[in-house]
Amino acid sequence: MPRAIRGVLIECDPSIKSIIVNIDSVNHDFIIEDLDEERVVVKENMVHLLKQKLEDVR
Repeated sequence: MPRAIRGVLIECDPSIKSIIVNIDSVNHDFIIEDLDEERVVVKENMVHLLKQKLEDVR
């Protein structure tokens, strides 16, 4: 039986995307699909937490 995961497409600069990939590399909790150098699909329920982590990096 196929499973579907709701995702959100994020389009950003390559530098921000590399930060997102770095954040995800710890537990692989955020990214569903890495599309190209400026786009990534993340889990819908994790967008708010990802925004908080990006703010912490600044």
